[in-house]
Amino acid sequence: MRRRKLTFGLYADAEGLARVRSLVEDAVASRGARITTMSERPDADAYDFLAAQWAVEHPGQSSGARQPIELRVRLLCSLRTRRSLRKAVIEALCPEGTAPHTCHVPWSAA
Repeated sequence: MRRRKLTFGLYADAEGLARVRSLVEDAVASRGARITTMSERPDADAYDFLAAQWAVEHPGQSSGARQPIELRVRLLCSLRTRRSLRKAVIEALCPEGTAPHTCHVPWSAA
């Protein structure tokens, strides 16, 4: 196993961030990988487009305490497992269905 990383840009409040952290932890646990660190930092410059996305998808609603955040996850796993984890987290963040919808937490994955 080698050290790998996942990076997600989010436009989230504390509740949304906790939800995403839980999604990551569940995906990692189900695939036998191990999180070595998980950290977040405000990053308005890189993810300011997510605030604009929120405004378009939620017209007239306040964004509340949401802010652009970068979530960094460092893992011990194979490359195949890392790819599987990234895909699983993205699908959990915004599950696709037949009806139009908006994601609970606007996101971007690197």
